[in-house]
Amino acid sequence: MAALGQEPQRRIALVVMGVSGSGKSTVGAGIASALGLHFIDGDSLHSPVSVAKMQAGMPLLDEDRWPWLDRIGARLADAAAWPRGVVIACSALRRAYRDRIRRAAAGVRFVFLDGPAELIGTRMAGRSGHYMPGALLASQLRTLEVPGSDEADVMRMSIEEPASEIVAHVMREAQTGARRRQLPKGS
Repeated sequence: MAALGQEPQRRIALVVMGVSGSGKSTVGAGIASALGLHFIDGDSLHSPVSVAKMQAGMPLLDEDRWPWLDRIGARLADAAAWPRGVVIACSALRRAYRDRIRRAAAGVRFVFLDGPAELIGTRMAGRSGHYMPGALLASQLRTLEVPGSDEADVMRMSIEEPASEIVAHVMREAQTGARRRQLPKGS
């Protein structure tokens, strides 16, 4: 597979994924800016009913997520709107969710933001203005299916680094064609 950003005239469709509080929006916006692409926060594509459920501390069910994932996939595949490509922040917690996105947007790639629950919890506790309560972190962690080695279109990044460093690592690896950055043992 050619390096991200190195393909001549190849459109880029990239999902920055992980649980709430992992830094998807910050990292995704940084990558989009570095690549000169449009950025969409996938949270903005949730239905009002799903947002209300999350605000009430209720985890979403697959029935809530399927239409949202379809909207994510449609945006990723919309070459008319974003001819050079688009970066979207989306939890994509389960393999089935990633596969659904893959079916909608051929050639999509993922950056998985992974890290300790304690760090994510601290981040969630320190943010304001987001509808996802920290109480739902445990539910998201239970739902998360960590991408396996058979998902070669996923690059795994540790969130223990500052967001700017994660963006820089993604850009370096994109330029060298690396597909996956493994976390250090014990992470």
